[in-house]
Amino acid sequence: MQLVEAVKTKEGIELVRRKLELNARGNELYADIWKFGINTALRISDLLEITLQEAQSGQLRIVEGKTGKPRTIKLNEGAQAIVKARSAPGRVYLFEVDSNRAKGKPVSRAAVAKAFKDVGDELGIALGTHSMRKTRGWMMHREGMSIELICKVLNHSSPAVTMAYIGLTAQDVADTYDQFVL
Repeated sequence: MQLVEAVKTKEGIELVRRKLELNARGNELYADIWKFGINTALRISDLLEITLQEAQSGQLRIVEGKTGKPRTIKLNEGAQAIVKARSAPGRVYLFEVDSNRAKGKPVSRAAVAKAFKDVGDELGIALGTHSMRKTRGWMMHREGMSIELICKVLNHSSPAVTMAYIGLTAQDVADTYDQFVL
């Protein structure tokens, strides 16, 4: 599996969203997945299974497919805006395919991965479906939230896993010597 990166600035997050929308010629599906994924920190396999009815409740209760761990996620205003925008009569899944051939099914993981990879290639970053979780973790860290809290949000087994996951590097550690002077 290819390693993917976090997007480490708010401007970068918005740029990816705009590129996803432009590359899909105005179809906001992939841009909406990007924004919702950053706001919920869900793995793509769990994100794509969310029904519109579940999302409209404002709180998701899921059992993670990968870990089997239960999770409750309160949808923030960014996620709720996506739910509102995607609400349409007859829609079953939050991120449902609009074509007649796949009506009533969520978009495929492969299609999302391709859309993200294409934008990443265009921007020169390793972008994939896991970049949404990594980006949320990185941005929480950047805003000063504790590694332990980020670990809980991402449902990781230890803070060490979270630190490696969000991409803390030896250079980040070295930079603290200049940033924190007593």
